[in-house]
Order: sequence, then C-alpha cells, then structure tokens
Amino acid sequence: MRTATIKGTGLYAPAKVVTNDYFDELYGRDMSTFLVEKRNIKERHYMADNQATSDLIVPAAQKAMEQAGITASDLDLIIVATDTPDYLSPSTAAVVQYKLGAKNAGCFDLNSACAGFVSAMDVANKYIVTEQHYKNVLVVGAYGMSKYINWDDYKISSLFADGAGAVVLQPSSDTKGIMASELFADGQYHDYMGVYGGGTFRPITHEVLENKGHLLDFAKKIPIETNGREWPRLTNILLDRIQKKASDIDHFFLTQINIGSIHEALDNLGLPHEKSHNVMDRYGYTGSACIPMAIADAVEQNKLNKGDLVFMLGSGGGLSMAALAMEWGGLG
Repeated sequence: MRTATIKGTGLYAPAKVVTNDYFDELYGRDMSTFLVEKRNIKERHYMADNQATSDLIVPAAQKAMEQAGITASDLDLIIVATDTPDYLSPSTAAVVQYKLGAKNAGCFDLNSACAGFVSAMDVANKYIVTEQHYKNVLVVGAYGMSKYINWDDYKISSLFADGAGAVVLQPSSDTKGIMASELFADGQYHDYMGVYGGGTFRPITHEVLENKGHLLDFAKKIPIETNGREWPRLTNILLDRIQKKASDIDHFFLTQINIGSIHEALDNLGLPHEKSHNVMDRYGYTGSACIPMAIADAVEQNKLNKGDLVFMLGSGGGLSMAALAMEWGGLG
C-alpha cells in the first residue's frame, strides 16, 4: 500500500522581532522571567500591517518545494491548516494557489485550531494512499494571531506570534513514511478559547467590536494537565498500532505553547526532554505553524536521519488533538 513521506520542508517568520523586553516595558512588570522559565519564549515575530497569512505561507512553501525538487506547477493539492485565514471566505489555500502559480493544484483550508497541521497531514496522506494521481501535496500550517491579540490581557498577549511552516508530501518509495495517525476531540471545551467574533454565532457588530469580541479570548481554562495526559495516551495508541516502544521514538514535534506540558508528557512516557525539538524560544507560539516550523528547523540543523521514528502531536482549541507517526525518509 502506498504511504506518504516528507520530501521538502520550509519555514517563514516575518521580519519584525519582538523580544520579551517589549512586554516588560508595555505592562510595567517582569514578564521575561515567566516567559523564559515557564514557556521557553524569548522572542517572537509579528507580521507587518500589510501582510496577511497567505504572505507568510508563500515563502515557506517555496522553500519546501525547492527542497523537494519540484515547482508550483507540479503540485496536485494544497491544504492550508490555519484558524487565522486571510478571509472568512474564500479559502486562504485559494489565495496561496494563485500567489504560487500552482495552476494544477486543487486546494482547501482545514481548521482544527492548533491541531490543524497534523490533522492536515493525516488528510493528505489519505489522498496519496487512495488516489494514484496525487503525487505532490503541499501541506501548510500558518498563523497570524498577532492581528487578533487582546492587548488588555497581559497573560496571553505575550505568548502568540506569526509564522508558517510547509512540507511537500510525495508517495514513499524507500521508507515506510506515515505509519499511523489518530484524531481526538472533546467538544465540551469549544467555548473555552478561540476567536469567537465574525461567524454566524457572533457576527461582527459595533457592540462586538467595542467589547473586543473579535479578538482572541481565553474565556475559561482548559485543565492544565490535558496535554501532559492526552499526548502520552495518543502516543501509546500509535505505538501499539505500529508495534514499537516509546524508547524507539527518535524525535517528537509537539505543540509549542507550554514547555511544562512538553516536559510532563515526555516524563510520563519515561523519555528524555531532548527528544522534543522546540523552537518557541525564537518564534513564540505560532499555533498550527509551530510543528512544521519545528520540523523545518530540525532539518536545517541536520537532526533528522533516514529511518528515524518521528511523532507529531498537535493540540488546539475545540478541544482538538491529532497524532501521527512516521518513519523519516530522504529529502529532495
């Protein structure tokens, strides 16, 4: 049976760098200590006023295609995972298809909040497995949350950032590629955190704007132990399915909002913290972009070797989670 493997990776972070010192000065309190010690965040990138999410995606996609040795006209499908789209409608993927000149590619957006990229990887794999004519699929995670930040909430505003990560998936010829995946949701948390203005539930009105209802809202707290509990559970489901042990995993790429949750999950699996490749120190929290950005960064650092067992675990509002196991193949 055909499986999919990553043949190219790319990341892009906008030019504007915002260090923790900015928030120390903005709020007149020591934000840096908490951000570094509890979140592992030292700086983040914000898009320019004239940039949209699609503008972050294009350079990341171009890097991934170059690494894979293809051009935009070779793409058969573009899947954009984001919850900060250019427009409510049409899809950001359509904008990306136009800007790349990917005239032969179908396209659509996927919104599973910050679990979106891993969910999109699962979907893309199934296209490649079941349809022989899908040979080059671009999967993107992108985040432009700086335009939705509520600056009155100092505990939240300093975490979020902008960026994009992209991969090119192709049918695997010399590696097992994507071996297993698992999706999980707990919809009771759908109104705990999100951008709730602008849809049919809360259309944009003067009242919504005055109450900042169009901005990111952490209305309630999802139990802090959720990721530390659910990530190991999902990991073990996949390990059972592919008949591997936790110690066989070479690399984790995990949602990068809380270094404590990452460490807790690895502790619960009995694994060293170094198994997780983290980039939040340089890029802040980039939502659905953080996992592909981390993968591209690991590739740049030559951390991934052919045959390595890689696990991706995404977690986001909804509550939505996605887990995926793959054997790393050769790029290009």
